[in-house]
Amino acid sequence: MIGAGAISGQYLAVIERLPILQLTAVADLDLTRAAEVAQKYGASALSVDELINSEDVDLVLNLTIPAAHAEIALQAIAAGKAVYGEKPLAATLSDGIKIIEAARAAGVRVGSAPDTVLGTGTQTARKAIDDGLIGTPISATATMITPGHERWHPNPDFYYQPGGGPLLDMGPYYVSSLITMLGPVRRVIGAASHTRPTRTIGSGARAGEIIDVAVDTHVTGVLVHESGALSTLVMSFDAAATKASNIEVHGSTASLVVPDPNRFDGDVELHEVGGEWTTLPVSAGYRDAGRGYGIADLAATPAGQDGRASGELALHVLDVMLSLLDSADQGVAVDVQTSCQRPDPVPLQDAPGGVVQS
Repeated sequence: MIGAGAISGQYLAVIERLPILQLTAVADLDLTRAAEVAQKYGASALSVDELINSEDVDLVLNLTIPAAHAEIALQAIAAGKAVYGEKPLAATLSDGIKIIEAARAAGVRVGSAPDTVLGTGTQTARKAIDDGLIGTPISATATMITPGHERWHPNPDFYYQPGGGPLLDMGPYYVSSLITMLGPVRRVIGAASHTRPTRTIGSGARAGEIIDVAVDTHVTGVLVHESGALSTLVMSFDAAATKASNIEVHGSTASLVVPDPNRFDGDVELHEVGGEWTTLPVSAGYRDAGRGYGIADLAATPAGQDGRASGELALHVLDVMLSLLDSADQGVAVDVQTSCQRPDPVPLQDAPGGVVQS
């Protein structure tokens, strides 16, 4: 694991309870923090270079800031290691393509967050769509409204620099879920705004410090899926709150409310034409999942096949998001350069690899 910051705790909790995974080494710019995590979990505290070249490491979990995702991934691939990274795959499309091409050439696999789409929430919704419960999918809406992460994060600078912003930070959850349910995207139309040049940190040792904003902080747009379905996306760090469903999917005979894609579970609700809202039983996905299930799914996937939270999916998600920003900047519709296979569904089950949860 490279990067032992705030998100690492969620991964560590899952790794500890999945025997298919073993933490062997930890690296971080803060050597003391790396040593503390390593000691707690019975791993070695190493430098980044030592970790990447260690014979005890099969896969590098890349939890660095977005701007460093590509650099670390490419180093690991060059050393023959599989890579699983936090979202987004990279800060630029060219870097994302380099990662996937390097992995193919080296014969190693790449996976990427978010793996929330492997949980029972999104997967139950996908199964309902695949089973024809909504008829022909027509459209979807995806909404994420928050006043900004600087209110709670002690070091929020990267959220407001290239590679951050509401779309690249939170968008991967929503876009990955939409692609999982409705398939890849071929064209986007976007608009965006940059409402404030600075933000004030609200917690931690730096509370009251002012940081610069270098990205758009409210992004909206339409995704044109290859299937013909249209998804409307709103991602904002500028507004107070919303009462809208995180995701809704509408078909020719019924509509679905899909749970928060930043979670692994949640109720899926169905409303048929002329009917009422009903909650569907959980029917697909990994039960009781958490961050790190994408790594376990990758480890349990036969050689020669991609895991469900694959690098190819992450590259397409990155392309969709960056194309949306390009569309907003240019004021025209933009064709998405990449595509991907719709990930395999997850049948209702316990942990990847047949490991039952404790």
